[in-house]
Amino acid sequence: MTFDDDMSAVFNALGSPVRRQMLDIITASPGCGVAHVADHFEMSPVAVLKQVRVLEEANLVHTEKDGRVRRCWVNTAPIQMIHDRWTTAFSAMWAAHATRIKYSIEGFQEERDAAGRSRVRSRRVQGDDQRDDRRRLA
Repeated sequence: MTFDDDMSAVFNALGSPVRRQMLDIITASPGCGVAHVADHFEMSPVAVLKQVRVLEEANLVHTEKDGRVRRCWVNTAPIQMIHDRWTTAFSAMWAAHATRIKYSIEGFQEERDAAGRSRVRSRRVQGDDQRDDRRRLA
């Protein structure tokens, strides 16, 4: 099975709301039995086991037989692989855009602040000139 086949199996398994809910139940109770998962659904234990097997084939769930109980654990590695494959590249792209926006805004604020300081200086100079004129007239 190739990486893309593995991904297809993961997406297929995650495509069902029932299986996503099963993953949530197993995540909340690691090592729980299939009967525990079945308690949350209005379907037979055999139907629940079939859904768990789909999750297992996608490598999202690991099961072990413990006497008459089939215990389940979630394997997050396939989901992390999906995250790494698609979101990491997008995150880097958006981080670069955000950084450029930040620097643009900071540059604009610095220009505005510099223009404001020069206006304040020019007002002070004009004010000083006006004071000198008043002194001369007095």
